[in-house]
Amino acid sequence: MKKRIAILGSTGSIGTQALEVISNHPEHFQLEVITANHNAELLVEQAICFIPNVVVIANEEKYNYVNKKLANFPIKVYGGQDSLSQVVAMDSIDIVLTALVGYSGLLPTIAAIKAKKNIALANKESMVVAGELISKLAYEKRVAIIPVDSEHSAIFQCLAGEKMENIEKIYLTASGGPFLGKSKEFLSNVSIEQALKHPNWEMGAKITIDSASLMNKGLEVIEAKWLFGLKHEQIDVIVHPQSIIHSIVQFADGSMKAQMGLPDMKLPILYALTFPGRLKSTFKRFNFLDYPNLTFEKPDVENFKNLALAYEAMKTGGNIPCALNAANEITVNAFLNRKLQFIKMPDIIKSTMERINYIKTPDLSDYVETDKQAREISKKLINNNINIK
Repeated sequence: MKKRIAILGSTGSIGTQALEVISNHPEHFQLEVITANHNAELLVEQAICFIPNVVVIANEEKYNYVNKKLANFPIKVYGGQDSLSQVVAMDSIDIVLTALVGYSGLLPTIAAIKAKKNIALANKESMVVAGELISKLAYEKRVAIIPVDSEHSAIFQCLAGEKMENIEKIYLTASGGPFLGKSKEFLSNVSIEQALKHPNWEMGAKITIDSASLMNKGLEVIEAKWLFGLKHEQIDVIVHPQSIIHSIVQFADGSMKAQMGLPDMKLPILYALTFPGRLKSTFKRFNFLDYPNLTFEKPDVENFKNLALAYEAMKTGGNIPCALNAANEITVNAFLNRKLQFIKMPDIIKSTMERINYIKTPDLSDYVETDKQAREISKKLINNNINIK
């Protein structure tokens, strides 16, 4: 039988690549739901191409446009943020690919787990914000969370057939982004265009900036803690500029497993959608002779402070990772809108974390309130900082 799929965030980088994977395997997949936040035009194009059962446009102002464009097709059209959490409970869905950007993925992910839908997780921020809550809920509902991030997919694959208690350490690899090896002076004057030129991966703007600042790796560290039930000292980051080894597991006996492949997000997407099986693909194959030198180095946490801030948030726990994530989303948006220098982003995030009231064991309402407060604090810090260019 075909696996019936809902894609939350079908117009983004992960979503569009997932649709490509699905189109290459029509005998295995059936698209049930696609959603978008603002990109109504592309959402309509996708709907006409794939004819899903349901389409959701989260921006209610664009609902009439989408509904009118799809009026002659057998597609149900819904609008509004609440619709995202409602459609994931449909009986006709087997797996939900959460490819929403940032905090917006939290409530729909929780709703899908409550509806006992398996999750292909490409929204790392949900685990960063409320990893303890989501992990507990997934366990209670017996829901599988299959990571789509290339690093976590690598760890997930390396752990197949292994006992979790035998994990000694995991290494998440980082490309280093476009500013690997650059000095503080250089980082003080980087442009948006420079930051968006990732050397290896094709990604959306937000995650590309996160990669450039090493915050993406910081968020992945926190995500790994909850996905694999690890302590902070069991998670390490190593810079691997070629992005061929996607991550490594070190076991108690000293042996190591690594998952390798060319940097193509369609690989972990396909794996997540087909787990526990594998489908034959036509993706380009890795050739060792094309990469005679694979190199590794320590991350520069002096010039790229976001990674250290993420470790600090993970160690503190409670609602602090939620504050970290919210502050980061605000600073990335400010940078992309030329309201904040790249090098100032960690200062805003750190100051926001320090100003949030710490809650050791937050519930969902605490996470929602922390996110709201952290965003307000970050915006004020940016607006009040006269030194920001």
